[in-house]
Amino acid sequence: MSSTMSQAESPAGVDPGALLVRLLDLWTCKDLQGLRAEACRGFSGLAEPLVGLLEVLGGCPGAQRGRASTLGQVVLGEFQRWRGAQQPPVGLEGVSGALVPALQSTALGLICDGQPGYMEPLLDIYQLHTLHRSLLLQHVTHLWDSTAFREAAMLATKLDLQADLDMEKMCVPLVLHDKFPLVEAYVKSHPHLQEALVSMLDAWCTPHFSLDTLRSQYPAVCLSKHQADLMQPKLIIKHVFRLMDKFNIDPAKCSNSVHKRKLDSLRFLMAMHFREGRMSEENWSDHVQAMVEGSMELQVYLVECVCRYGSVRQAAEWARCYDLPRNRLPVGVWDTLQSLPPAQTGVAPVSGASPDCWSLSPDDGQRYYQLPVARGNVHFLSTLEQLEPCRHTLLQPGTVVGVDMEWRASFGTGGRQRVALIQLAVSGSVFLLDLCAAGFSQDPQTIRFVRDLLANKSILKLGYGMSGDLRSLVATWAELSEQPIKVEGMLDLLHVHQKMQMSRRGCEGGRRGVEVAVCEGGPEKGLSLLVQQVLGKPLHKQEQLSNWERRPLRQRQICYAAADAYCLLEVFWVLQEDPAHYGLPADLCSIGPAPTHNSAPTQEQRNQDKTARDKGRRGGRKMKDPGAPRVCAVSPRSGGGDSVGEGEGPGQGEGPGQGEGPFVAPQELRVVCDNMLQGLGRYLRCLGVDVLILENDDDHRVAAKLARTEDRVILTSGQPYQTLKSQVGEGRCLALDCGERAREQAVQVLRHFRVRPTPQHVFSRCQACNNDEYLRLPQSSMAQLMKERGLLPDEAIGSDAQWEGPDEAPPPYSSGRRPPAPGFAPHCRWAPEGVLERPTLALPGGATLQLHTVPPALLPRIADFLVCTRCGKVFWEGSHFDRVLSQFQDVLHITEHTPTPTTPSH
Repeated sequence: MSSTMSQAESPAGVDPGALLVRLLDLWTCKDLQGLRAEACRGFSGLAEPLVGLLEVLGGCPGAQRGRASTLGQVVLGEFQRWRGAQQPPVGLEGVSGALVPALQSTALGLICDGQPGYMEPLLDIYQLHTLHRSLLLQHVTHLWDSTAFREAAMLATKLDLQADLDMEKMCVPLVLHDKFPLVEAYVKSHPHLQEALVSMLDAWCTPHFSLDTLRSQYPAVCLSKHQADLMQPKLIIKHVFRLMDKFNIDPAKCSNSVHKRKLDSLRFLMAMHFREGRMSEENWSDHVQAMVEGSMELQVYLVECVCRYGSVRQAAEWARCYDLPRNRLPVGVWDTLQSLPPAQTGVAPVSGASPDCWSLSPDDGQRYYQLPVARGNVHFLSTLEQLEPCRHTLLQPGTVVGVDMEWRASFGTGGRQRVALIQLAVSGSVFLLDLCAAGFSQDPQTIRFVRDLLANKSILKLGYGMSGDLRSLVATWAELSEQPIKVEGMLDLLHVHQKMQMSRRGCEGGRRGVEVAVCEGGPEKGLSLLVQQVLGKPLHKQEQLSNWERRPLRQRQICYAAADAYCLLEVFWVLQEDPAHYGLPADLCSIGPAPTHNSAPTQEQRNQDKTARDKGRRGGRKMKDPGAPRVCAVSPRSGGGDSVGEGEGPGQGEGPGQGEGPFVAPQELRVVCDNMLQGLGRYLRCLGVDVLILENDDDHRVAAKLARTEDRVILTSGQPYQTLKSQVGEGRCLALDCGERAREQAVQVLRHFRVRPTPQHVFSRCQACNNDEYLRLPQSSMAQLMKERGLLPDEAIGSDAQWEGPDEAPPPYSSGRRPPAPGFAPHCRWAPEGVLERPTLALPGGATLQLHTVPPALLPRIADFLVCTRCGKVFWEGSHFDRVLSQFQDVLHITEHTPTPTTPSH
């Protein structure tokens, strides 16, 4: 503490030192309510509250094991509440001008002395932004030199000092420690820093990048093995593309990442065409041309792949197309090229192309859904004159319109997906709006027509997973971002499809008239599966990955686009005729979205939810969680669905209590977390959820395989979501914000699947191996085993010895557990004591009991030890159990009438 703030200079009134002693006593006794009351009385009695506050904070202890917050943070929080209730508010205006600089310097010193939790309130109370900029920069530098990289970046961000600091120096340690949310906050509102950050990360994606070289430039940065593993080029590229999209940075400035991603995309296209045969020659040719354009390295790689997977002749044709030099071609390609008949350079070869017919072949016509509309009634619109009949037909009250959109697949190579074609189907006709026609697409009349159609309540719009279509539409027309589109009268058949699934599985006691398998691993999925289940035949999806930006479109592309929209009408008509047969309500438009969105709620929404819950607690009444789902829950076996944008369709306005589904136990939810969400996986496992967690070097496809074979839901984040979502059934992949803390992510998952954990579920699974079977060993048995193996001194235990209790009673549990608190009795499977082979300590799972991990001093305080029968780890009740109860008290089902659980039998 600065000498200017010594006790001798403290004004008369309540002694800050005496107040600190009283607060420390209450803090030690964990009397939080009494501490708050005493703090409020003390602040009111201080002659100079701002002076006394700093003295109290200067004497508060730092972080303590087993406590989520510090005494100083609690005191600051109470001071903020007390300060806000004063009239006039307490501030620097009431302090002597000569004392203000000393107060500010002391407050800044507290922040820089290892108390980051003080930062936000002290910046506000003492108006630290008014200090001289050079002084603030000195403190930021001091923090960085003290290896407090996180605190240095936070202080610089809150005081807006980024312009005077070296971005690379400030951000590299944070990136190495995987603190990307903080890095993104640091460069927010600074476009030149955003561009510099992305360029720096892109430079790390070169083959010559060495993590060891980078670490040598920052010797003070210590990395764990996990953090070092995250510096793989593949993971860095994901961050580059995510930030490139978030900050709207030109992909040309990220050449290394784009090049590597295009290489991966070329491999994918090769597999789709040559190995799996799921892409026609024309579509494949269109995509590879776009992929390799302007890059000789990619063009050479294309020729090499075609030579490997196709034929030498095809490779020679592609080599001639790009006029590649002889020394870059594989063996044999140049000689074959010389023997080819003359052809124009720059024209891509298309061999074996099938005829461009409107109708499907007879064989395909027997297997797939066929568009029941003549070619003459499918209208391709690219001018305002052509749009007028469409407007007159569709904008009539009572019209039912099937809506779909197509865009060119980017295969993860960056750039926002922009709509190339809008399909609008009505009975007997289909209208295709060409958004690649620049004059037509950007004309205000075209945009106004689409806006009017989507906003008209009297027109029923049918879609399937419309949220993705609407996001691409907003990316296409900037006007929709500036003036958000209001969608009314939209029925998303994805939600209807999910309702059918829930009915089949008996989630709502509905009639099980139809076998629906939205989330099961059949050959069809999504809309194609719905069409198959309702109309008898799936959609023909060969043109799904077409280049929808090419003009003119092929006849088969036009037919596919029209069928995609028209099938929505036919499905709706069939379901409307007999909804009960499919387990649906009579009013299909009453079917709303799944309980929660697949994307995480915003920070503002979470703050509103927390405020509402806090008000409910302060008011002494039980209040319905505003964040809870308001429609029937989806079983964890079925997962949730795609979300629809705000205001998109019916069901959004259902009141509380309507259609609520039952809660499920944690062990009923089976998930697999990708390697970006390992912290989330550990939290969920801690609460009893059946969780598999990918290792750092596991490919994301492993998650899809586990989800299909073991009936699990994938939890992922960022770019892998779209890829994984396409490999599993609808609703079997949930995307979370990787910028959120693992605890907040866990709460979102629990609420999404309506999982209600209880204290009995905490640690009901082994935190190391996910096993849910324990062997209970009483204190005497554990002590005897340790003595037999020399882990206890001979005199420590005798046959009739009684262990003495600790010198003082254990401290009470925190306020996270309300009395009477349940004891630690996990809801798990129990193994009989006989399964342990005492001579070898072998367990049924093949592991051995890890006796050496049990501290001998712990034995007097623990009555029972739990041993995982699969890996041999030993667990016991300690402060961690109480800490988990405190962290998850808002989702744990704890009431005053919660009985102490009985030990379940094996």
